[in-house]
Order: sequence, then C-alpha cells, then structure tokens
Amino acid sequence: MQRLVLFDLDNTLVDRQLAFVAWAREFAAERELGEEAPQWLIAADARGAGPRDQFFCAVQKHFELAEPADDLWGEYRSRMPELVQCHPEVLRGLSRMRASGWRVGIVSNGMADNQLAKINRTGLGEHVDACCVSGEIGIRKPDIRIFQLAAERCGSDLTGGGWMVGDNPGHDIAGGRAAGLRTVWIAGQQAWPSCESEADHTVADAAAAISFLLAEPWSEPAGRSRCQSR
Repeated sequence: MQRLVLFDLDNTLVDRQLAFVAWAREFAAERELGEEAPQWLIAADARGAGPRDQFFCAVQKHFELAEPADDLWGEYRSRMPELVQCHPEVLRGLSRMRASGWRVGIVSNGMADNQLAKINRTGLGEHVDACCVSGEIGIRKPDIRIFQLAAERCGSDLTGGGWMVGDNPGHDIAGGRAAGLRTVWIAGQQAWPSCESEADHTVADAAAAISFLLAEPWSEPAGRSRCQSR
C-alpha cells in the first residue's frame, strides 16, 4: 500500500467543537441572549451535523434577532478560523509523516472561506501536500470524487490505496472505504453509531492516528476490526 493519507479537518486535525463552544459563549454575550443561550446553540449545532444556513436561520428565529441569517453566518465564518487551534503535536506529526515519505492531504466539507482560513491560520497548510474543500470544488464527502481529487492534488491517485482519517462515520469512514482507502476513526468521546461501515482502526485523536500510521503495524496481515481499536 502506498503512503498516502487524507485527513478530515474539523474534530480531526482541529478541535472544532471546542472552538464552537467559545464562539457560542461569545455570540450570546455580545447579544445579551442570557445564560441559557450558549447551551441552546451547542445543542442546536449538534457538532456541526446540519447545514449551516439552516442552523443560522434557526438561530435568528429562536432569538428573534434583527440581523439576517446570512449576515450571522458570514460573521461566524470570519470568526471561527480565529478560534480553532491545531495541537503542536499534530503539526509535528504531519511533518514527520512527510519527511518519511508520506503524501498528506486534507479533505473537508464546508465553505471554502471558512475551512481554508482554518487551515492557513493554524499552520496546517504548511504541513500538508494539498487541501480539498467541498465549498471550493462543489463535491462533498462521502462522494468518492473528492477523495480522488485530493489524492491527485497530493501527486498521487487511489489505485495504490492509502488511508482516510476522520471523525464522521458516514462522510469519512464510509466515504473513505468506498474510495478504496483503509480508514482510521477519530472517536473522541463518541460511540460508534453502527457497524455498517466499520473502520479499520479507532483512536482518540489525530496525534494517535499519526503515531499508528508511522509505526506501520498495519503492514502485517490482520482481520478487520469490529468497531474498535486493534
């Protein structure tokens, strides 16, 4: 198998949830929405599961805000890249991967301005070979074409296999497998929702995923795991 790895961005390489909590508190405080508002925003966000335009329409309606939903969304896209962080251990790990011959890419769903700003502000852009954002190219995970394009931008293709690392069972794990990639699931505090699209390996965070891939235990024949780390 070739040394190609594609990483998801939010809640994989960067802690999007922590940044969202900070944004929710800031948003509520600036508009004097009350002490319960941040928790409502966090619950309605559902870890970024739904379309952002629908989320901000719901926010505008729930809090009866005078600002149009599109303006709220635009402000959010400008602010979030300033709040997300990438742990230095992850940046060092990505550098080690490239130094040892890995081609490394980022594959992310989301608006191009928001996601690319996160990549640039955190320094991730300097530690990967290429990025592929759905809002830029008009293709979203789990469509296999976004994985194919990411591999091409890394100077490779999917014929030699590789890995997809991400936190979303459908977009990252099922999508990666459909594209012919082996998969690493970033579980965090989540429980696997089903075994329909099980991952090859499960870890807590991106740093652990990088350590796993650099150690190459997967070069030895092994059966596919059942929704758990092996």
